[in-house]
Amino acid sequence: MVPTLIPDSQRRSLDEIVERLDLSTGDAKAKQSAFWIMLTLSGVIAVSGVVADSTATVIGAMIVAPLSTPILGIGLGIVTARGRLILTSLGYVLAGVVLVTVLGVVVAQLLPNPTNVLANSQVLGRTSPTLVDLLAALATGLVGAIAITRRDVGDVLPGVAIAISLVPPLGVVGVCLGSGAPSLALGAFVLFASNVVAMIITGIVVLTLAGYHREAAEAETTGTGTRPHRTRSYLVLAIALVVVAVPMVLNSLSSLWSRQIASATDSWLSDAGLTSAEVTNVQWSGDKVTVSVLAPPDLPSVDDLQHTVDDLVPWDPQIVVVHTVGAREAAN
Repeated sequence: MVPTLIPDSQRRSLDEIVERLDLSTGDAKAKQSAFWIMLTLSGVIAVSGVVADSTATVIGAMIVAPLSTPILGIGLGIVTARGRLILTSLGYVLAGVVLVTVLGVVVAQLLPNPTNVLANSQVLGRTSPTLVDLLAALATGLVGAIAITRRDVGDVLPGVAIAISLVPPLGVVGVCLGSGAPSLALGAFVLFASNVVAMIITGIVVLTLAGYHREAAEAETTGTGTRPHRTRSYLVLAIALVVVAVPMVLNSLSSLWSRQIASATDSWLSDAGLTSAEVTNVQWSGDKVTVSVLAPPDLPSVDDLQHTVDDLVPWDPQIVVVHTVGAREAAN
């Protein structure tokens, strides 16, 4: 499978990989200046796209963003047991997080009414990540790692940049913090962190399968101490994966239960003969679920809906029905 995945004729050497992913080797000043310039510009573009609710602008920021280089550098450092590469790459990632977040906070302060931004699609689409987002990040990270190791598939890297979405979530973090919404900022940061962890894990898998760990060991005069180093790194990654996966699991369950509650509410209304009624929103707040309905004046007993929801959700959340008098228009 590995020869098919990365043919020897297209496989980059370890030196080539290091040159691409280590910002402290070769023409370091040029690589570092390019990294900071492109990251700053991508941050400005991303924050502008988030504030303007412009998908096209945000996609532009994804393509320009260079954060995937040090992130994959962390994976390479773990595979080849290069502690310096891990630390320097991690430093670039953390500094990049601070830079883009600060840009978002600053721009939010310049807005006449920053709270309006919190309801746009660019923010809402990045503040409640689910397991689907993690799965997509793992698949995208796999493609990115393969593209780094093969000479003939470099053209897919812009697509990887769009799919993995590193800088836009950080822009959302900054905008949300600047708008006084730390809970939304935390959700966006979980999305960013999950993308980072996924890219590192898939990078490690691909680089290991491609034999770069053996190539690095052969280049060293001794392999003493590399295994404990890798073991610690793998343990940290496993913990990080669990940390980012827990809120994503909760969001996934919340989304599932919201759909089930909406369906149960539809049935509750239909059984009462209110066929023109509709559920407009389901919102969680701790152990309380607020269900918004558009319906004629007289609703059936909420106790019936509460009993149904108690059977759906393990911890029996309290149901609050917000009733707006009206009815949906019948289709012609």
